[in-house]
Amino acid sequence: MTSVFIPKETLPGETRVAATPETITKMVKLGLQVFVEADAGAQSFLSDADYQAAGAQTVASAAEGYSQANLVLKVAAPTLPELEVMPKGQVVVSFLSPARNLDLIRKLVERGITSFAMDLVPRITKAQKMDALSSQANIAGYKAVLLGASALGRYFPLLMTAAGTVKPARVVVFGAGVAGLQAIATARRLGAVVEATDIRPAVKEQVESLGAKFIDVAPDEGAEDEGGYAREASEDYKRRQAEAVAEHVSHADVVITTAQVPGKKAPMLLPESMLKRMRPGSVIVDLAADQGGNCAWTEAGKTVQKEGLILVGETNLPATVPSHASQLYARNVLQVVQHLVVEGDLKLDFEEEITTGSIAVHQGEIRHAPTAEALQAGALS
Repeated sequence: MTSVFIPKETLPGETRVAATPETITKMVKLGLQVFVEADAGAQSFLSDADYQAAGAQTVASAAEGYSQANLVLKVAAPTLPELEVMPKGQVVVSFLSPARNLDLIRKLVERGITSFAMDLVPRITKAQKMDALSSQANIAGYKAVLLGASALGRYFPLLMTAAGTVKPARVVVFGAGVAGLQAIATARRLGAVVEATDIRPAVKEQVESLGAKFIDVAPDEGAEDEGGYAREASEDYKRRQAEAVAEHVSHADVVITTAQVPGKKAPMLLPESMLKRMRPGSVIVDLAADQGGNCAWTEAGKTVQKEGLILVGETNLPATVPSHASQLYARNVLQVVQHLVVEGDLKLDFEEEITTGSIAVHQGEIRHAPTAEALQAGALS
């Protein structure tokens, strides 16, 4: 029988949990034995009693849970102290960012632990329900607008009052992926005038369907990789984009940037020269803060003011909406569990594209090519 353990997240500020009573019930029906660390769901407002009613057993410590399970479900990548108590051969499902966590990868290899990375799940039709990047980016895009509206010293909507008319806020969104589209939709619901730009001209129709204006830039060839993730833009495209959007940004009240490239530093979209043209009191919400930021003045994990601008560099917006973030992430993880467990037994089929694409490390071997290349480059430098 496969046994599953859901630990309490130890990363500071991480409020999410990898399983909910809803998903525990379904795991138990699969024939799995489920252990949950005490208070694992507390910050998502889920009690131990809720988990027990769903069929899970509560354990007092993470060490006890790790010792009894062969499958671990987490949100954040395991920390080095957590890896020290994980037995060899254990399979861990979590976010990983492998190419940016090389010390962690080395430790996974050393410990003989298998890592199924939720951020490596291929963007193919049959893996849609496992797509945790999208479910969490949706929340980030929504919350980015709320933070921007809260920090802005102006109304978002057009208002006509006895004291006169108030013009609506102007919002510019960089990137029309899941986070960007949700940001556009939320800003429009709040009454803002919204403009957006993206490296992929194909998203113009989606942007306009939400009531926003698309800022046209001549397209960059090969804007997506085979897995559906954005490639890094060419220097020529970055120059053309900067020229096209500079005037729009200078008149914006709120700018939301969402551009990220898996395994690489986030592209610089708002250089200092562009920021200095913005109006005092304007707000920038940088959703790529934890990858170096799209904005030259972003400070990861902080909200700062500089030269009259307010810069929001929150690095984990989904964790600020813990109930729904956990609910959606847990459903993504459940799909992974159902994919990996066959008749109650954990089986990794490396002939199957979801498993092959998502496993970063297995039995001491790095299976994710970009991570292996990054490690090799580090060894040679």
